[in-house]
Amino acid sequence: MSPNGSDRSPRRPMRRKLLQALTAGLVLATATGCTYKDFPRLGMPTPTTEEAPRILSLWQGSWAAALATGVLVWGLILWSAFFHRRSRTKVEVPPQTRYNMPIEALYTVVPLIIVSVLFYFTARDESRLLDTSKKPDLTVNVVGFQWSWCFNYVENVDGSTGDAKTDENLAAIPDRFKEDFPADAGGVYTCGIPGDENPQTGNPGPTLWLPKGKTVRFVLTSRDVIHSFWVVPFLMKQDVIPGHTNAFQVTPNQEGTFLGKCAELCGVDHSRMLFNVKVVSPERYEQHLKELAEKGQTGYVPAGIEQTSHEKNRETNQL
Repeated sequence: MSPNGSDRSPRRPMRRKLLQALTAGLVLATATGCTYKDFPRLGMPTPTTEEAPRILSLWQGSWAAALATGVLVWGLILWSAFFHRRSRTKVEVPPQTRYNMPIEALYTVVPLIIVSVLFYFTARDESRLLDTSKKPDLTVNVVGFQWSWCFNYVENVDGSTGDAKTDENLAAIPDRFKEDFPADAGGVYTCGIPGDENPQTGNPGPTLWLPKGKTVRFVLTSRDVIHSFWVVPFLMKQDVIPGHTNAFQVTPNQEGTFLGKCAELCGVDHSRMLFNVKVVSPERYEQHLKELAEKGQTGYVPAGIEQTSHEKNRETNQL
């Protein structure tokens, strides 16, 4: 019985809170809509490019390392809390440990090893994912602007004349990327507005078409502020920066229509900067380019803000 005459145990409120916390955790775990097949990916979508499994593997490895570290730390905390709690029969202060060099060295060395290992695998995978030394099968200039996207297909298309290497609208793209442009590529384009929709899925935004099994290089330019080009199941995104050209290459290996979005807060209508990526057979892709030419969408839309000579020289020195 408690001092105030009540038989209520002070432990009951704590037990009630613990039960409520466990119930809330169970609800969160079961309300995510994930199936057992989704757990190995740890929240990542199913990869749809040849490069995406490398990103997924890095993600899984990072989570495994974090979980192992967490289990160790939680185990030590619980062990200390349960086996070194104050005894009701012993009131003396337990022995205190100070300036234990082995323990302090362990606490310093182990985190350094963990960070070094994570850094190594991240740097290794990043260098391979951003490698553009291989000549791509096709190039798409992605142009971000407030509040949508344009896609310049740098291709030889019947009905379109010109040369992407000398086109004034593509002056923002550095010459090192233009070296891989096909000769006399007149090109076609798609330019969207926030109100566009994909006719098959009804998803908002313009649609970028890509051929399955072909390596595509995305050359990213901006007309105004910083955006970020993110195709969700590609597991890859990169900033679209005015006055600085980024690029990466992927090889789609699964047909379908996938969601894309801007992943950088770029202003009041950032949430409307959505787009779609439709991966089809190479034959259907070539047919789509001809359809764009027949609609009069030939040539290229302005790529964006041109790089300064200082920025161009800096990138040249890094090659």
